[in-house]
Amino acid sequence: MKKILAVLLALSVFIPSGFGQDDEVRPAALGVSFFLNDFTTADRIRKTSFSQVLKDDKWANTGDMSPGIAVHYFKGLKKHIDFAGTLAGSYLRYPMPSHAPFTSDRFLLEADASVNLKMFSEKYWVQPYLIAGLGASMYGGKYFAAFIPTGMGIKLNLYDDAHIFSTFQYRIPVSTETANYHFFYSLGVAGRIEKKKEPKVIPPPVPVDTDKDGIIDPEDKCPTVPGTRKYEGCPVPDTDKDGLNDEEDKCPTVSGLARYQGCPIPDTDKDGINDEEDKCPTVPGLARYQGCPPVDTDGDGLVDEDDKCPNVAGPKDNFGCPVIGIKAYQIVFKTGSAVLLPEGKLLLDTVVAYLKRHEDVSVTIDGHTDNTGSDRVNNPLSKKRADATKAYLVSKGVEASRMTTAGFGSTQPVADNKTANGRKLNRRIEIRIK
Repeated sequence: MKKILAVLLALSVFIPSGFGQDDEVRPAALGVSFFLNDFTTADRIRKTSFSQVLKDDKWANTGDMSPGIAVHYFKGLKKHIDFAGTLAGSYLRYPMPSHAPFTSDRFLLEADASVNLKMFSEKYWVQPYLIAGLGASMYGGKYFAAFIPTGMGIKLNLYDDAHIFSTFQYRIPVSTETANYHFFYSLGVAGRIEKKKEPKVIPPPVPVDTDKDGIIDPEDKCPTVPGTRKYEGCPVPDTDKDGLNDEEDKCPTVSGLARYQGCPIPDTDKDGINDEEDKCPTVPGLARYQGCPPVDTDGDGLVDEDDKCPNVAGPKDNFGCPVIGIKAYQIVFKTGSAVLLPEGKLLLDTVVAYLKRHEDVSVTIDGHTDNTGSDRVNNPLSKKRADATKAYLVSKGVEASRMTTAGFGSTQPVADNKTANGRKLNRRIEIRIK
C-alpha cells in the first residue's frame, strides 16, 4: 500500500494547477477507449528476443489477449507536451510472477499518468507522440503493484472538438512480485471539455501617412520617403542607377549618360567600340586600329598585318607576295643540259637582291619543260635545272636552307604545247615564296 501511495504522489507532479492555453496547445479532453492487455508476446520476447519473435511470427493473436475498457483525461502543457491520465479495467487471469496461476478471471484496475511528447503542435491534424509515465494497478482487490508505461501513440484531430487516438505501450513492472511485463494496445475517441477561447477583436489602426505624400502607410511601399501613387508611394525609380529616373530615361534598364537620354554611348557600326572612341564610327573595325578596319595597302585582299609584301600585290596562298616567275628562255642553260650560261644569270641576280632584302622569306624553285621529248628525259632535266638555279643563288650568298627544289617535267603547262610560243612559255623556272 505504501508503494501505491508513493506512485500516486509521484503522479501528482504531472498535473499543474493551471495552464496557459493558446491555439497550438491541446485543450482539456475526456475520452474512452477499447484496449487489449498482451502478456503472451511480452513473455516470448523476454525468453528469446524481439527480433526472434518477429522472425518466427510469434506475436500473440487477439484471442490470447485480454480486452478491457478505459477512460482518459488529456490536457496540453505546452505546444509539444501533453499530460494524459488513464483508468483502465479488465477481467483476466493475471500471470503474477510470485503467485501460482489463478484459476478464474478477476478484475484488474490500472491507473497511470504520463507525458506525451508530440512531434507537432495542435494546429496539425495528425500528431505522433512518445509516451512515458508512472502507473499503479490493483488485481482482485488485494494485489497492488506499480509499473512504468512507455511507448508511442498517434492522434487524429476531428475539427476542433474531438479526436481519435491509438497507443502502443510496453508496461514495465516496478513491483516485480505483483506485476508482470505486458503490452497495452488501445484505440479510442476523446472530446473537448474545455471552453473555447473568445477571439480577440483588435480595433483597426488609425491611418498614418509618415512621409506626407497622401498615401497612408499600409498602402505605401516606401512609407518614409515621399513618392507617387503610380509607384505605390515610392519615388519614380532609377532602375539602372545612372542618375536619370525611368520616366526620363530611354534606356531605363541599362546605365547611360544624360547627353544620350540615359542610354550608353552608341556603337553605330556594332564593332564593340563606342562612337566616342571610334575613328571610323560608321564602319566596323578593330580596337587596335581605333575602330577602323584593317588596312590593305596593296589591295590584294590581305590586310597589311597578314601580308608579307604589304606594298606589292600578291596571291593569298603566297602570303600576299607576288610569285617570282622566271622563264627558262630568260635563264639560259646550255642546250639539253642544266649548265647555266652567263646571260641567264642577270635575271637571277634580281632574285638574289630580293631575297637579301627579305631575309625571313623562304622559296621553292620549280623546274618545268614543254612536252618535246620523253618524260624520261624531261623530268630529271627539269629537276637538274632547278638545282642549278639554287646553286647559283647559294653562290651569291643566299642560304641553301631557305630554298627547296623540284622538277615537274611537262606535267604542269601554263600554255598550249601545240604552238612554238606556248612551248616557250612552258619551259620555265618558277621561284615561289613558301
